[in-house]
Amino acid sequence: MAGHGAPDIAPTDCHDLRVAVVAASWHTEVMDGLIAGAQRAFADHLVEAPVVVRVPGTFELPVTAAALAPSYDAVIALGVVIRGGTPHFEYVCGAATDGLTRVSLDHHTPIGFGVLTCDDESQALDRAGLEGSREDKGYEAASAALQTAATLKKLRSRGYTG
Repeated sequence: MAGHGAPDIAPTDCHDLRVAVVAASWHTEVMDGLIAGAQRAFADHLVEAPVVVRVPGTFELPVTAAALAPSYDAVIALGVVIRGGTPHFEYVCGAATDGLTRVSLDHHTPIGFGVLTCDDESQALDRAGLEGSREDKGYEAASAALQTAATLKKLRSRGYTG
């Protein structure tokens, strides 16, 4: 079962963080659930006025996250790729994962990885944080990015310049 062994980390006050979401547009129901989950995490972490930017698909997440990263303390990337009968799935998933990792490391900005990589739509719906879903990956991605941004802010206040 996915999510088994996940840490139980209480939300922290992140009201002073600048946060952006970049979200793909494919699979509207799943994406609406992921965005709603991220919004719930923002409320729990006291984030005020996060910016939400929509892009056509998951492949476009890294370049948009790279444009946002210099101006925000955390960026949450939300998307979904559902396996089909061609290698498209592997290419898009690999490009999104590698690209978002690069953005995070190049800009020293946490990127919440809320990209669902599923075999079918049923799996995506089960992870989208909708009523009846077993998981809330939008919430988890946003919470992880916020927790990491808060940690980096503490490190920088102590003189860490990396």
